[in-house]
Amino acid sequence: MSLNSTPTGDRIHIGFFGKRNAGKSSLINAVTNQSVSIVSDVSGTTTDPVYKTMEILPLGPTVIIDTPGIDDVGELGEMRVKRTKSVLNKTDVAVIIADARVGITSEEEKLIELIKDKNISYIIAYNKCDLLDKVPENKDETVYVSAQKNIGIEQLKEKIASLNSVKEEKFIVSDLIDEKDLILLVVPIDTSAPKGRIILPQNQTIRDILDKNAVSIVCQPEEIECVINSLNKKPRLVITDSQVFEVADKYTPDDIDLTSFSILMARYKGLLNSAVRGVKAIENLKDNDTVLIAEGCTHHRQCEDIGTVKIPALLRKYTGKNLNFENVSGNEFPEDIEKYSLIVHCGGCMLSEREVKYRVKCAEDKNVPITNYGICLGYLKGVLKRGIKIFPDLYNYLY
Repeated sequence: MSLNSTPTGDRIHIGFFGKRNAGKSSLINAVTNQSVSIVSDVSGTTTDPVYKTMEILPLGPTVIIDTPGIDDVGELGEMRVKRTKSVLNKTDVAVIIADARVGITSEEEKLIELIKDKNISYIIAYNKCDLLDKVPENKDETVYVSAQKNIGIEQLKEKIASLNSVKEEKFIVSDLIDEKDLILLVVPIDTSAPKGRIILPQNQTIRDILDKNAVSIVCQPEEIECVINSLNKKPRLVITDSQVFEVADKYTPDDIDLTSFSILMARYKGLLNSAVRGVKAIENLKDNDTVLIAEGCTHHRQCEDIGTVKIPALLRKYTGKNLNFENVSGNEFPEDIEKYSLIVHCGGCMLSEREVKYRVKCAEDKNVPITNYGICLGYLKGVLKRGIKIFPDLYNYLY
């Protein structure tokens, strides 16, 4: 992904839902003005959710999601419908496509109820309105369109944009600092670092600091002491990669605040409070308990991969227990989570806030404690206390 691109997790996710042959793919192509989805008269052409990142005016950066029909049949059809419904967990705005000649059927009614239960903003797009003798007026949640004749497409885009405009603005760190502050970022460059660039949370944090008109200084762990001693003005905050948290703690003076990228990302994605509460469950782990390691992205795993190697090894060492571990990545997240004694999630930089919060809610509904990589590492290495001190409410809860 280009450093100039908006991260997938920060884009508005627009899901298009409807019955087979309702014109979902055609409408997506009309909205995006591109051939994003395959269009065919054959029912069930879209067999899996299709994701496409793009810029659409006046919406801005988006992820467009084309989904299989909600009325698919047979064993494979049921699996496709299940996948379609799972897309709702990451959808900011749902567009329900219905045939203007038929109106809303029982399948769409059930889908709308599910959307309402998940508190998702939605629009009903009545497609093929060009085949009506008279086109009704658009209402607040409805718009009449024709993908074939390009009717009502701009009105649909404007409705989507208006629904998304109420989203609360979020910050990674800029609301915690002031203009002209110096922020020291500790970024280890090792075998797991992508060649030629820094990872997404670090890149996003630098941009957030610049937006505040503050100053970011980047160094590797072994340079922390030298950098701090060479500055005429002490840093307001040191932000470290979680894997070198204890090194940053050692070389950062006590009068300088210290936290981690992972802690800040947990707050940014709506996971922080649950993650701090959940990390204490480490003390209750027993022999043969199973821990789920959940990662939002898919990447080539290194020999010292944090999720599959480092965290399991540290948890076994810290608890002295014979623990079992299961791993999921990307869009996969198990429905049956009752068997897990703890979920350790990644920072979620590639996931939308809605999807991260959905996973947190799943865990809380089943009374399964959930934490994240950085908070887990900080706790295991004895430095979490300092890392969350900038959030007094959480600090007082944990200590």
